[in-house]
Amino acid sequence: MKRALLDDDRYDGPDEGDEVPRARRRRGPLFVLFMVCVLVLLLPALVLAFYVGRGWLALDSIDRDPGLTPVEYVGRPKPAAPKGDAPEARAPVNFVLMGSDSRDGERGRSDSLMVAHVSGDRQHVYLISFPRDMWVEVPEHGEAKINAAYAWGGAPLTVRTLESLLGVRMDHTVGIDFEGFIQLTGAVGGVTVHNPWASGSGANRFEEGEVTLEGERALTYVRERYGLPNGDLDRAYRQRTVVKAIIGKLATPETVTNPARFNEVVGQVADTLTVDDQMTNGYVTELGMQLRIFGADGVRMLQAPIRGFATIQGQSVDVVDVGRLEMLAKALQTDTMAQYFASYGADDYSALPQVDPDE
Repeated sequence: MKRALLDDDRYDGPDEGDEVPRARRRRGPLFVLFMVCVLVLLLPALVLAFYVGRGWLALDSIDRDPGLTPVEYVGRPKPAAPKGDAPEARAPVNFVLMGSDSRDGERGRSDSLMVAHVSGDRQHVYLISFPRDMWVEVPEHGEAKINAAYAWGGAPLTVRTLESLLGVRMDHTVGIDFEGFIQLTGAVGGVTVHNPWASGSGANRFEEGEVTLEGERALTYVRERYGLPNGDLDRAYRQRTVVKAIIGKLATPETVTNPARFNEVVGQVADTLTVDDQMTNGYVTELGMQLRIFGADGVRMLQAPIRGFATIQGQSVDVVDVGRLEMLAKALQTDTMAQYFASYGADDYSALPQVDPDE
């Protein structure tokens, strides 16, 4: 989804202090006029070439890991089909976004887990959080918190768990580590989000209202859970809002029309991501050129539905709302997420009760 920023941006004129002043040498007035005209005509093309070339280099430098490619297995959901028979109809695309809390090269549990659903009309991306404490069936391992899938089987088992839970095929996998997250917030000059809950202390005190985040402070903000009224759910909300803020910041004129910042940002993006090996340069470029996301409403945030909290096997868990999950799955399968979001996108999870998981 971010590839639209790398390969389809345009620039319509020179920045102040760019190449044009070099033409102002003490030559004849006609020569000066000629050089000014040439540079005015060529500079947009040169700048465009820089953006396209830099974007392509960034795509080339992204780590592509065959181990992230979703694997085939008996009973795996089929790929989605385009909605309608029009020649321009496209199938929706589902990306699994994983952030790991691994340390020292050892596999940790999945610290953040989202599905990014790109609608078939390419006008919206739905970021769906799956809280790490959701109690689900992990294939071949039994019931557990959903983040245990990553500890037991890495990205392949995480993807399979989501596919089993939703009955929906996950097309691609993207991994980002927290160190990369820190670097990216710095590269875009920080992000501002609305914080509904005051928390923390000292340098990491986050007041209720608008907060600006960058670097280690941003990392603390998205990791915090114990100081929040609903723990894991509020933490997932924070993660969604920060991801959306980063996407929005990437699309601002301050980023895309500033060659120096653009160069830094695309380099940092490339350095922080690991993608499956099916996400080739050509695939990413084509998808990016298809996107028609305009304004803040283009990226929509929501959470996988739960109905309350419980203690199972001595663990505090989030209990899945099975009925609502089936509706979410159907919306993903049929490319009707707009209708689902209209009904449930603004759900408030702040007053969920303790429940009996067997009911």
